[in-house]
Amino acid sequence: MSETPHTVAEETVPAMQPATDVPAVPAWAVDPPPPRRERSDWRGVAFAAPYLAHLGLFFGYPLVFAAVLIFHRWDVVTPMEWIGTGNIARLAQDDLFARAMLNTGVFLALHIPLQIAVALLFAELLNGKLKGRSFFRTVYFLPVVVSGVVVTILFQQLFAFDGGYVNGVLGALGGEAVPWLVSPAWAMPSIALVATWKNVGLYVLLFLAGLQNVPPTLYEAADVEGASRWQRWRLITLPMLNPMMVTVVVLSTIGGFSLFVEPYVLTGGGPLNSTLSGLLYIYNQAFYFNHMGYAATLGLAFALLIFAVVLVQRRVVESDVA
Repeated sequence: MSETPHTVAEETVPAMQPATDVPAVPAWAVDPPPPRRERSDWRGVAFAAPYLAHLGLFFGYPLVFAAVLIFHRWDVVTPMEWIGTGNIARLAQDDLFARAMLNTGVFLALHIPLQIAVALLFAELLNGKLKGRSFFRTVYFLPVVVSGVVVTILFQQLFAFDGGYVNGVLGALGGEAVPWLVSPAWAMPSIALVATWKNVGLYVLLFLAGLQNVPPTLYEAADVEGASRWQRWRLITLPMLNPMMVTVVVLSTIGGFSLFVEPYVLTGGGPLNSTLSGLLYIYNQAFYFNHMGYAATLGLAFALLIFAVVLVQRRVVESDVA
């Protein structure tokens, strides 16, 4: 009796089916493959090369050379002489440089409030319904693009003690002549007035841009509440202009520290060094006395002072804005 062998091949094994309860992953959820790292394009370097060369030649090299000059005595003609910290010790005992810094501070105290007040006034006038606003905007901005030397020569004729147009008008009205540029009490205020007239047009445009960005709905709500014109300006306009005020104050401070053309042309730093600015003093040390090493030391101290003043000023003004 024979038995039929039972083999596994004869059994039917069910095929494995894919799971249908696992959701498919959407295409947007799949992380994209990392970008391929390509070699840098030489054209970008070629386009940046002229600027980098200009920056290195006219900024990097003079900066490094000035840092070297701080520790040397050099009059352009003879070779440099190493003196170590001699220029720094001289700076600590230089009363005239301290006087120049004090004069610069007096100029800033006169110039910045005057410039902000005049710029705000003109910006308010130009923001209203004034006929010929485009003409007046051009007129106010025109002194900004005029050469500073031309402006100072013009005011030199206006403020001259003998034969000046301003004193001529005062004399015609029965007044006495004012020593605008020959008196220590009047010289710096006169220079502040000239600098304000020269630069106020730029700040008029800045304040005008800020005024035009104030939402009209704020004024409409103030009118509904019965606010007066002064209350609208104090409670709406002025707070909305705070960010622009920070910009104007910082730019005016930096420009005030750069005071040079006005005292150089109008008074030469006199009378009695009352208009000697920091930048004019550095210029005299470098190109009048040929003390290049000491001038470089003065320039470094002047730059650090400007940086410190602007940094403190920004923090104070921005804290008021916040």
